[in-house]
Amino acid sequence: MARSLNKVLLIGNLTADPELRYTPSGKAVASFSIATNRSYTSNDETKEETEFHRIVAWDKLAEICSQYLVKGKKVYVEGRLQTRKWTDKEGNDRQTTEIVINELLMLGDKPSDTPSKPIKKADKEEIKEEEVSPDDIPF
Repeated sequence: MARSLNKVLLIGNLTADPELRYTPSGKAVASFSIATNRSYTSNDETKEETEFHRIVAWDKLAEICSQYLVKGKKVYVEGRLQTRKWTDKEGNDRQTTEIVINELLMLGDKPSDTPSKPIKKADKEEIKEEEVSPDDIPF
């Protein structure tokens, strides 16, 4: 089989606080939206366009998102596109495309002498919940 790539990199601002839920098996899942903007010129007029992206994080990364992200916060996210399909209560077929992230970097309003370190899926799996303190978070 030929190799392929499904990778998304975005920098944008949260449109609302993350929503944290737990699956019946106890896995944490956080969802939130970010807005990205682009400017372009058309007929000598500068225009701006905004796109909204649905973001999903799982496990410890979901809990970190829920704890530290707030509406308006600028973030870098990295992940993959996923499209889910389901049938709603009225029997209509529905679908949504979202970005399942495995890396998050909070941008802006942090001390300049604090090193930036992205939170990756591997990092979150090594952290035990009771061991996390605000001094341990790399942002």
